[in-house]
Amino acid sequence: MADEKPFHLQGNFAPTSEELSVDELEVEGAIPPELCGLYLRNGANPVTGESPHWFLGQGMVHGVKLERGRAVWYRNRYVRTPFFENPSMQRISPTGEMDRVASAANTSVVGHAGRILALEEGSYPWLLDAELETRGYDDFDGRLRTAFTAHPHFCPLTGEMIGFGYGQTPPYLTYHRVSPDGKLVQSEVIEVPGPTMIHDFMISENYALFMDLPVVFNIEAAMRGVMPFQWSDDYGARIGLMPRTGTNADVRWFEIEPCYVFHTMNAWEEGEQVVFDVCRISELWREAGDMSGGNGEQTLHRFRFDLGTGRVREETLDERSMDFPRVADARVGQPNRYGYALQFNLGEEGGGSFGAHLKFDFQSGKSETHDYGAGMNPGEPAFVAAPGADPDSDEGWVMSYVHDDGSGKSELVILDASRFAAKPVARIKLPCRVPYGFHGSFIKDAA
Repeated sequence: MADEKPFHLQGNFAPTSEELSVDELEVEGAIPPELCGLYLRNGANPVTGESPHWFLGQGMVHGVKLERGRAVWYRNRYVRTPFFENPSMQRISPTGEMDRVASAANTSVVGHAGRILALEEGSYPWLLDAELETRGYDDFDGRLRTAFTAHPHFCPLTGEMIGFGYGQTPPYLTYHRVSPDGKLVQSEVIEVPGPTMIHDFMISENYALFMDLPVVFNIEAAMRGVMPFQWSDDYGARIGLMPRTGTNADVRWFEIEPCYVFHTMNAWEEGEQVVFDVCRISELWREAGDMSGGNGEQTLHRFRFDLGTGRVREETLDERSMDFPRVADARVGQPNRYGYALQFNLGEEGGGSFGAHLKFDFQSGKSETHDYGAGMNPGEPAFVAAPGADPDSDEGWVMSYVHDDGSGKSELVILDASRFAAKPVARIKLPCRVPYGFHGSFIKDAA
């Protein structure tokens, strides 16, 4: 029917209307006592109950506090930005300039330098406290002059948070490096030919990897209030490698087959080669922001850049449709034996089901599936290493919110990553449903 709501306003994609605080949650199984901290996940939850696109609602963070085998509390809170206070405000001017304070803050939530940051790629970060209350925006003491990505990556060797910002007007891409104590210490403009949408990037031990791909800003779509990005057959596709303390003059660009990448798994170096694993989409959004099933499949893909010859080799590692790839935090930028992803199938009108998690063993070439059962739909998997574990082992846990279609509620489910297909070690019963959302983190308590 013509008046039927879009998929992102139906079922468990639909926003929730309440902010809750519930203590001492019911647990089936046993929470590993080593898991002490906050499991947080962000997502778009439009205040009015309506939004033109899944990606455009106001941010709501859902959190569970774990402590010595207990699920101490569940809370969900809006990130109270100007866009929350005034949902009808125009965040993009007629000339394409973004109000960097008026963030949706709806895409991810991370911890760095003792702070919790709610992130959305068009704006400044927003700060939350340990109770999930909003404490204001963060422009790094005035040093941040562009947007800041929703997908920074954290170097396990240096403790740096490394990110970027992209814009609809020049500079189209700016690289940012944040010190372990939370100071913005480097910003570099990187030259790209136009206003390309760069959702994610990656780091290796010595390089930052930028994706300059053919989904670009469309001002007409922006003025119509729809997702303002669209596929371009003319833009081209390339990936740039820059030394992590380098400048635009140091970037080496490698031409690749046209595609789009929302999310990256990892990158690392092997001699003169840099290997880069991503979830690759053959094409995206021939109509601006179109989330229907006409977009390409998202498959696990590998780029191998040869810094000696200047050549790049591509191969598909797994043809199943998947996204939200993750590795252990200790392996970011380093060779990783294991990786995790969410398997899904888009419906004909968008949306779809999220029925399983995937685990990859890149050493053996094998994979495993954890199927949560009929009507049980997980979100992004987050791997949390066991204390003292070998950084490249699978000793630890995979955590995710899982929605139960039967009860209409959600659970925080914890898997033993080394026994991936086995029964969960713990299922934490939540008092409500957690709408399908985007990205999250387990933020450990300070030692």
